[in-house]
Amino acid sequence: MSANLDKLEQHLATRSYIEGYTPSQADVHVYKLVGAAPEASKFPNVARWYTHIKSYEAEHGSLPGSSTAGEAFAGGAAAAPAAEEEEEVDLFGSDDEEEDAEAERVKAERIAAYNAKKAGKAKTVAKSVVTLDVKPWDDETDMVALEAAVRSIQQDGLLWGASKLVPIGYGIKKLQLTLVVEDEKVSTDELQDKIAEFDDYVQSTDIAAMQKL
Repeated sequence: MSANLDKLEQHLATRSYIEGYTPSQADVHVYKLVGAAPEASKFPNVARWYTHIKSYEAEHGSLPGSSTAGEAFAGGAAAAPAAEEEEEVDLFGSDDEEEDAEAERVKAERIAAYNAKKAGKAKTVAKSVVTLDVKPWDDETDMVALEAAVRSIQQDGLLWGASKLVPIGYGIKKLQLTLVVEDEKVSTDELQDKIAEFDDYVQSTDIAAMQKL
């Protein structure tokens, strides 16, 4: 038994899968009927679909649904029974039922998902580990209150870490903090400006070190 590639090509021109919007047993059934990747120049939609379903080979046994819908694309003797199934499972919805623009959008989404899966990894979020020095006005500055004020700054992409007091002379100690920032969300210059607003405690700030994660 083989697949009716002409019929399958027409079906996949406006769809990403045999039925529905996710891989199913119908796709697995037709995939097995096709047997091998068809010529892309002659059957571009089938070739695209075949490559996509092939990427799910390890999951074929656990995909949902049944293979019934896939019978519609079987060639030879299986083609006639498939016609009886069409009344129950609408595989050839008209343009009125599914607009071309929506079909193209779905196709684009599925191809993008396949390309991301093929790449093997999602986009990496760029992060940096920052060592920040905060200097008080003098040795009488309440360093506990200073640190509490600094840590009160909360925003998306900012994670405060460990801290310690480092002597800098004349009995004065600076507060040194470690923090992790998402580069696209947190500007260290803006963060230093926010800390400088606690001018009852803070004389100045300085980025002592910065390293990409």
